[in-house]
Amino acid sequence: MTRAEQIAPENTRAPLPATQRGACPTLMEPMRTGDGLLARLRPEHGIFTIGQFKQLAQAAQRHGNGIIEITARGSVQVRGLTPDTAPILASEIGAAGIVVPPAPVIELPPLHGIFPDEIADAAVMERELRRDLALLFGSPLLAPKLSIVIDDGGRRGLAAVSADIRLCAVSSDVWHVAIDGDAQSARTVATGSSAEAIRTVGAVLELLLSMGRHKRARDITAEHLSAAHLPATPIAPGSLPGGETATPGVHAISAHAAVVGLRPRFGQLLASDVIDFLGLAERAGAQEVRPAPGRCFFVTGLTHTAAITLKNAAIAYNMFADHEDPYGSIAVCAGAGACASAFYPTKTLAETIATAAPELLDGSLDIHLSGCIKGCAHPRPAALTLAGTADGYHLIVDGAASSLPDAQIASGDIDSAIQRLARLIKTERHAGESAGACLRRLGKGTATPALRQE
Repeated sequence: MTRAEQIAPENTRAPLPATQRGACPTLMEPMRTGDGLLARLRPEHGIFTIGQFKQLAQAAQRHGNGIIEITARGSVQVRGLTPDTAPILASEIGAAGIVVPPAPVIELPPLHGIFPDEIADAAVMERELRRDLALLFGSPLLAPKLSIVIDDGGRRGLAAVSADIRLCAVSSDVWHVAIDGDAQSARTVATGSSAEAIRTVGAVLELLLSMGRHKRARDITAEHLSAAHLPATPIAPGSLPGGETATPGVHAISAHAAVVGLRPRFGQLLASDVIDFLGLAERAGAQEVRPAPGRCFFVTGLTHTAAITLKNAAIAYNMFADHEDPYGSIAVCAGAGACASAFYPTKTLAETIATAAPELLDGSLDIHLSGCIKGCAHPRPAALTLAGTADGYHLIVDGAASSLPDAQIASGDIDSAIQRLARLIKTERHAGESAGACLRRLGKGTATPALRQE
């Protein structure tokens, strides 16, 4: 049995119809999926101690199916729980000293508090937001998926992460507050001291509540802002502060200290692997595990030598720095067997692509394998998306899983369709050209007939 089959067994029943994604699962209110209940959590400030993450893995092994996932936004999921074991898991996580703040989720840069170039303390801002806006945060009228980002202004921030509300440090006590987007697309509504920023966030929350149940920042118009005395400030694209999220690999903090970032294959870990790996990390002097956007995590408290050693050892557990994983450019959902909405085993298809069409995996072409048209694993458009349906696959070039398909592929034809695309790129590729650049140059007009064998 392959590791992909260990992690995501084949489905044994017909999938449920695809529906709109609802409220996020939580530790106390897990969500039913194809392999049982799924609980999701984000620890306070996004930090586990090594011991806490090991205890979480042990609890996942005892009370779930032993599968732990890191989501695209850096939360942790435990799969395969039952109505009886889910409360026990929650109790053991609490006993381990893991504090899980109530909704809404507030996201901080995964390496906050570590590098000297950060402008302000994001953890302090989170504590002050939760303290001053607790009543608003507790309203059942807020959207379950409401997202808040606090960017410390350092080079390893959260500029690429979209949110309903984002705060970005400009100086130690000056913050931008913006809504609906990432650092390039969000609309600034205020710039001021930390106290003024918190009041502005409160005003935005009050505006959302006044607009009705479960409204999101994308629903806020210029007229809404004006009426609430929060006029959006026009800004040049990309002018908001905040650095890009740190990527997997070894990152030096000083001449002696470093952190290592790792991406589990498909964002999934076996609890037994986690336990063994954390034993190595602990012996190397590691202190914390910090889940991060992009389905990865960082291990802190290491010397530079220990970080390199740990990075190399992690490969045996299917945890990689980006350039080491041939599957690194494939985003997959849980797939059939783990999700009741999925129509095909996504990880099995990923294995097929890696074997039959390695030309597509040079890192320049993002591929999204979605078990249904909801596209949970990659909500944004991808260069190539395969979404499962009752009749086979929707194949979309430069689009999302929910986009109109460029080709409809029968279940039995998917392998040959992928091979045809790989041959097309191999044949048409210019010297030195990447697979992604070749596909963009060819466009849908050339790629789609090849996929349809026209």
